[in-house]
Amino acid sequence: MLILVIMCCVYSAKAQLTDLARLEYSFIPNNKSEDQYTRLRALFNYPIETSKDCYLVLGAEYNRVILNLEDDYPFDTSLLETINIIDFSIGYTFKSSNKWRLGLKFNPRIASTLTNKLTSDDFFLNGGVFAIHDRTKDESAKKPYRLVLGLTYNSTVGLPIPLPFISYYRRVNDNWSFNAGVPKSNIKYFFNEKNMLQVFTGLDGYFAHLQRPQQVNGKQVDNISLSLAVGGLGYEYCFTKHLVAYMYTGYTFRLNNALRDENRDEVFKLNDVNAFYLRTGLKFKI
Repeated sequence: MLILVIMCCVYSAKAQLTDLARLEYSFIPNNKSEDQYTRLRALFNYPIETSKDCYLVLGAEYNRVILNLEDDYPFDTSLLETINIIDFSIGYTFKSSNKWRLGLKFNPRIASTLTNKLTSDDFFLNGGVFAIHDRTKDESAKKPYRLVLGLTYNSTVGLPIPLPFISYYRRVNDNWSFNAGVPKSNIKYFFNEKNMLQVFTGLDGYFAHLQRPQQVNGKQVDNISLSLAVGGLGYEYCFTKHLVAYMYTGYTFRLNNALRDENRDEVFKLNDVNAFYLRTGLKFKI
């Protein structure tokens, strides 16, 4: 569950720090059954300059998760075949000094099957504060780097404590760079400034409320979650400095798709068999 906590809070936070728009498709088949997991994702952020080097950032993100559960299960799978995750975000960033930029983000979320009217159980509140030290464009730096430190909070966790966020990026030379952090770390090789290949590890998944609870094995299930850790190869092609097409393919080395009760305890495991992983899309970044 800890991996799910970090993933749900930090994955979206990192994307919203750098991406202005993104369209993405993810796919995970089940090697030992006909079950499949598909996710469609769209993200948009709009920065508004309020004063010099100060920006208000308004954003929205939509994830549509499609669970094709073709195996025999002791419950009605049609009630959870589509999960909807809708995020709204309000962020503010400003320079606190010549070296550091601070950012704050408030992120209300709807995560639900949306089969009935919305209730308080479908809403979640997330947010974070970040400090960014970016020397990637500093010509005086021998080895340009970017460091992001922060604290993030996610109400799906059920823990009233913030979680740390750390990301460190360094361009070693013309051909190599690396990024160390959560939810993704990589080592990237630049054929040129348009074509890049990388080895990566990362986290992915979701947590959502089931609006039509069911009885499974004598217990009521109210929520559904997927958490996974994956490693593999990625390729990026830059049409321009800001417009990038990408594809990541690999294999999961931790996967847990489960139905949970109102206390988020696991009631029924849908799948825990590691499988092939594909994620591809187009993004417009800062």
